[in-house]
Amino acid sequence: MKAKTKNIDNTDRFLTVKDKAILYFGFFLLFIFVLLIIGPLIYVLIASLNDPVTLASQGISLNITKWNLEGYTRVLGDDMIWRGFMNSTIYSIGFTAVSVTVTMLAAYPLSRKDFMGRRFFTVLFIITMFFTGGLMPTYLLIENLNLMNTPWAVILPNAINVWNIILARVYYQSVPVELREAALMDGATELQYFLKIMIPVCKPIIAVLILYQFVAQWNSYFDAMIYLDDQKLHPLQLVIRSILVQNTMQAGMLNDAESAADAAKLAELLKYSTIVISSLPLLIMYPFFAKYFDKGIMIGSVKG
Repeated sequence: MKAKTKNIDNTDRFLTVKDKAILYFGFFLLFIFVLLIIGPLIYVLIASLNDPVTLASQGISLNITKWNLEGYTRVLGDDMIWRGFMNSTIYSIGFTAVSVTVTMLAAYPLSRKDFMGRRFFTVLFIITMFFTGGLMPTYLLIENLNLMNTPWAVILPNAINVWNIILARVYYQSVPVELREAALMDGATELQYFLKIMIPVCKPIIAVLILYQFVAQWNSYFDAMIYLDDQKLHPLQLVIRSILVQNTMQAGMLNDAESAADAAKLAELLKYSTIVISSLPLLIMYPFFAKYFDKGIMIGSVKG
């Protein structure tokens, strides 16, 4: 510890006053940025624990005696919330599995310099990042494929992400070519090399893609709103949208509410409770991918 501290002190000696000012200013901006992220999260968490009457009349209160779990009780006791939670889990896992699989398979040949047409397909993929068919052609395509009111209508349309393919391609290119040469000399086929060597080596970028796609699908509601008419198939975010945007509540949440005013107060409380509940899976998931996340992003950026 003393040696480490000494090295840090020696480093500080080489910093000019201007360097230190810039460094401390950067720390200050980082601190403000963290506050801007944590502040709303704390606000939502405290608001979800406040009494509906206090929340509607005075805003959030730090008085613990006025806190309760009524919002969470109402939300967790509603069947639509649980059904939406299950649907979102199924859609997110299915979407992530399809998207990551297609991304890794598409990126591998594009990373090979001996692949004929590599530049053509790369340019073709990049064009789709800027030009799309639009909502109506996509809707007609989904309808003609008989995917309406099915989970595939949510999973398939956005499964291919060109940016993720570029990230995976850059990561593939960071893997030493000697690995492939050694594998081929040992008699491995191209498929064996890809599955048994490349995939294990590429765990960091796979973890990054899993996190990206799972979060994107978990927070998505627009595709479900367009393609899913059956409320039993609605994901959690679409159920939450009906509470946040339309200010409505599902049957069973009101219970013994005596007036529209009481219902409005309770709806305000339910907004914050549903936000907290919908964010829990992502908060639980991130620590397991954090060690891969930093490594995957940094290697891809350096080699790019």
